[in-house]
Order: sequence, then C-alpha cells, then structure tokens
Amino acid sequence: MTRIVSLSRVAAPALVLALLAGCTSTNSPLIGGNNVSYGDSKGVELVTNEFGSTDLQKLAESMARSLTQVPSIRGKRMTLSEVQNKTSEYIDTAEITKSIRVQLMKSGSVRFVADVSGMNTQTQELMRQNQSGMYDKSKTKKIGKMVGADYRLEGSISSIVKKSSSLKDVYYKLSLELIDIETGEIAWADEQEIRKTSRR
Repeated sequence: MTRIVSLSRVAAPALVLALLAGCTSTNSPLIGGNNVSYGDSKGVELVTNEFGSTDLQKLAESMARSLTQVPSIRGKRMTLSEVQNKTSEYIDTAEITKSIRVQLMKSGSVRFVADVSGMNTQTQELMRQNQSGMYDKSKTKKIGKMVGADYRLEGSISSIVKKSSSLKDVYYKLSLELIDIETGEIAWADEQEIRKTSRR
C-alpha cells in the first residue's frame, strides 16, 4: 500500500506537467489537406518558362550589385521610376522595381526620395497637416523642406520568344539607366539577360 501511494505522488505531478505543456503549446501548425507544402523562397522555380520569382530575384540582385559598384553614387539620393514592361506577357514590373530598391537600400550606398507616383501622396499628406486646421502648427511637417534627388533610375524589361514544334525559347532582357537630374548625363547603364528553354 505504501509503495502504491509513493508511486502516485511521483506520477501525479509528472502527469500534470505533461498536460500543461500540451495545453500551452501555441506553435503547432494547423493541419488541413496534404497537398500543400512550404518551399524554399530562394529556390530555383522552373514550373514554366514564363517570367517567374527566380528571374525577378536574379535580375534585381544583379542590377543592384552592378549599380553599387559606381563610386559616384555613394551617399546620393535617387528616385526610381517603375520598370516598363515591353514583353508580350503580363509581368508585375512594380515588384521588379521594389526589389531593386530594396536591394539598393540594403547595400547602404544610396538613399531614395519619393518618385512621381509617390509624390502625390507625399504632397497630400503635407497639405493635410498644414491646411486642414486639425494639427498643432508647431508639430506639423513644414512645406518646402523636401529634398530633391540627385539621380533618376529608370528602365524596361523586354523579351524575344521563339517557338518550334518541340521547343519554346524565351529571352528576357532588363535594361536600366541612371540619369544625373541636374545635367541630364547618363551616369550608369547596364543590362541583365535570362534565357529559358522548354520542350513542348
């Protein structure tokens, strides 16, 4: 009888701890169907030979690396126009543009100011703070304090598609130019290319 009592005294706390551990776990995944899984966001994507995530990452990283090697841009401000899509397929060029900006900002080489599309939002915010009468005038951001860009970065993506009865070949080219806003001089230009071939 004594042995049973002593065992129950040991087992009861252990059981309580195990139950508490199970109840407090918040990191357990919700399990639904078995046809969904996580993949490597940096892994090579070859589902089709259309423009994909791997292409976007490669082009943005290559262009940013090339541009940061230009000594004259160190510490300068630039504005980035949305990359133009000159291909025959839909490509979210806004995402290419954002990825290039993120890579450049991570490098710490340049700073960005609002581009043409972002300037309307910037102006509206300043007007709202200064003209709506809703803000303490001593704490509003003042009109006339915005800083101009030293350079404008712009470019386009184009493609050439060739097909045969058994093959489809797609060639992509991203071209960028860096323009000195004051002088109009092209301070830097580069092209990055990708070719993708698939059997039909």
